[in-house]
Amino acid sequence: MISFTFGSVAGKIARNALLAAALVLAGCSSVPDDETMGWEAQKLYSEAKTLMNEGAYDQAIKLFEKLESRYPYGRYAQQAQLDTAYAYYKSEEPDLAILSTDRFIKLHPNHRDVDYAYYLKGLVNFNEDLGILGDMGKDLSQRDPRASREAFDAFRELVERFPASKYAEDARLRMQYLVNSLASYEVHVARYYYRRSAYIAAINRAQAAITQYPNAPAHEEALFLLVKSYDKLGLGDLRDDTDRVLRRNFPDSKYLAGERKDGQPWWQE
Repeated sequence: MISFTFGSVAGKIARNALLAAALVLAGCSSVPDDETMGWEAQKLYSEAKTLMNEGAYDQAIKLFEKLESRYPYGRYAQQAQLDTAYAYYKSEEPDLAILSTDRFIKLHPNHRDVDYAYYLKGLVNFNEDLGILGDMGKDLSQRDPRASREAFDAFRELVERFPASKYAEDARLRMQYLVNSLASYEVHVARYYYRRSAYIAAINRAQAAITQYPNAPAHEEALFLLVKSYDKLGLGDLRDDTDRVLRRNFPDSKYLAGERKDGQPWWQE
């Protein structure tokens, strides 16, 4: 019969094993019970929804995540994904909210509520650009337009794919607001390039303002900058054609009012 003492190598191994087992038991006894264990999907969703309606968004998100983990298939899990995005939005976690909407759109492109996912994505970006995260010391047209562009794209996807959606009209109104700020940004950049004699770059940005954002009031200055830039490059035909477009669409333009008294066009400095 083989025997050992705790001073031997085998004894040390046995002692360590006993200590490890004791620690595991102690750790298990200290883990709090999860009251949600055994809850059905409907109960998890109902409790999470109640917490969200009460403004307890962090707690609601945890329950939504448990629901999706335990019951990954079915309507409750799908709705939990969408509600998680909204809870992140209300918790002022825009990046997580957008990731959640993108995930929902990717997983459920034909879901009956996918129009809301596009709307929520647009709303998150729209408010991110206008809210406290924006630089309130600058004109909107002079700030980084990333969020505005992503909001515009999400709203456009919504109104084009789901024109009868109950969110479509609000999306259209927000797009109208965004159109001129985005066009104005392109003109702002075009003006920057023009003043630095980068006329081709100025032309590209002015054209982008006109082609990408139709009917924006900023088109007046965009056309003006095109005329000025074409003239600087010696492109007389393009300059004259653009001048006629400007006069036809903006006959009372403040830029036209700047013509020289000798009758020469204002772009001939």
